[in-house]
Amino acid sequence: MSEQPLTLLNPRVLLPFALVTLIWGSTWIVITGQLGVVPPSWSVTYRFAVAGAAMFAFAMIRRETLWPGYPALAFAVILGIAQFALNFNFVYRAEQHITSGLVAVLFALLIVPNTLFGRVFLKTPLAGRFLAGAGIAIVGVGMMIVHEYRAAALGPGAVLTGTAFTLAGVMSASVANVMQGSRIARAQSMTVMLAWAMLFGTLADGTYAWITTGPPVIDPTASYIAGVLYLGVLASALAFPLYFNVIRAIGPGQAAWSSVLVPIIAMGFSTVLEGYRWAPLSIAGGVVALIGLVIAVAKRPERPSVSGNMVSVPVSDRPSADA
Repeated sequence: MSEQPLTLLNPRVLLPFALVTLIWGSTWIVITGQLGVVPPSWSVTYRFAVAGAAMFAFAMIRRETLWPGYPALAFAVILGIAQFALNFNFVYRAEQHITSGLVAVLFALLIVPNTLFGRVFLKTPLAGRFLAGAGIAIVGVGMMIVHEYRAAALGPGAVLTGTAFTLAGVMSASVANVMQGSRIARAQSMTVMLAWAMLFGTLADGTYAWITTGPPVIDPTASYIAGVLYLGVLASALAFPLYFNVIRAIGPGQAAWSSVLVPIIAMGFSTVLEGYRWAPLSIAGGVVALIGLVIAVAKRPERPSVSGNMVSVPVSDRPSADA
């Protein structure tokens, strides 16, 4: 009997998915503390320097072969630039123009390119239930976007610039997400591949930072250093392997539901730490997005097939010989 494909509700997928979503829901507040004294590009560079070092250390502890070969290195270069250089530079710059809440909500649109690219490049099947749920969730996200835009009271120039940076980050992240579903990615050790991708991403970040802002700048305060370590170790070295394994298990479209839940969690953290007040529109948008998620991932009950007076019971429901 062939093994059933994994779904988001399978514990092997749901547990890492939930952990990643919780961690990434907290990062938006931490990122705001990385902006100010240190140029955004240097903050991104420090984050992935820490993350890459942690990944190489973990690979050595596991006694994995650190040299993956030239084809895998070329793959890691593209992955590193897309995910760890372009994506995060765009996001950090977006938060200089619009609020972290609006950036987080806009990033929930990741589910759209992930689903489309997954279908085009990975031939990921799309169930009608998933598409219906995703459509409903996007309506909910749109409601949250409208609320965050109104609450921010930003000028049109800042909104357009911040939105453009965010959507550019979304597209960069989507390219990296879909790459994780490819055959060459599946053939590599996740730890080693991400270690090299983070190294190349760090080099790209540092080069860009030096060219555009000058030599390295550091904020020696405890809060800034703690933020770098949190973002580098937990939000990157821990979270990205878990998330990319979720992509390999269920595809980039389903994995992107994390981006839909992250802004809701981010608002929860902001409520506790920053006194964020939920408005009716943001509450309604969050509820609609969650309804879309439930519709998309809910498993349709199996109907027993009837032949004459005989009812065939699914194999999984039959008692075993040892029962």
